[in-house]
Amino acid sequence: MLNNFTSEKIMYIDIETVPQHPAFDKLDETMKELWTKKSSNTSKEDVLPDEDYVRAGIYSEFGKIVCISAGIIKPENGDRTLRVKSFFGHDEKELLKEFSAALTSFTAHPGTNICGHNVKEFDFPYIARRMIINGLPLPDILDVAGKKPWEVKFIDTLDLWKFGDYKHYTSLKLLTHIMGIPSPKDDIDGSQVASVYYDEDDVERIARYCEKDVLATTQLFLRLKGEPLLKPENVVSV
Repeated sequence: MLNNFTSEKIMYIDIETVPQHPAFDKLDETMKELWTKKSSNTSKEDVLPDEDYVRAGIYSEFGKIVCISAGIIKPENGDRTLRVKSFFGHDEKELLKEFSAALTSFTAHPGTNICGHNVKEFDFPYIARRMIINGLPLPDILDVAGKKPWEVKFIDTLDLWKFGDYKHYTSLKLLTHIMGIPSPKDDIDGSQVASVYYDEDDVERIARYCEKDVLATTQLFLRLKGEPLLKPENVVSV
């Protein structure tokens, strides 16, 4: 099945999200009430809503996207190079517009797909929902309503690893480790993104972290497909 996909016709994507506000007490009264209800249904019994607000970034209704990184493999000088571009900043609507334009341009070519790890459950629905919330039109590839399964151009490396075992979850970090793929992670992890954004105001650091996830996902896909991994010198941020 993987032989049907051409590595160079795939955009590899990862996103980073944070709560919409730095703290629970910054929410308006309606959102406080709605988050309290959401928290009571999804958190441990002894966790208060204001303490639980650190998790708000994982929900598109209560969070926002601060970075989308996208990579494309390009043949260059007899080898292959991963070119990664990040769309990031405090203006979510603007970064979504810029990403949408790049995504639409890439997927206008026949045979193209988009790929990531756990993207069917998180990244792609999150992007689509935030675009709608921001009043933006959906790129055709994200507008999956009414499409047949084979018309949906999503490749999920988590799905590929499940081999039909839908109760099974394996993290990107674990998969890259057991596959012998060098980990590019040498800075923050996902649990620290909100702190880096609100406390350090360092969205560029978040973008660098996001790009490393794109590289890890790309390498994982290549390994699953049985293709050579990218050389470190053939990874370029643009």
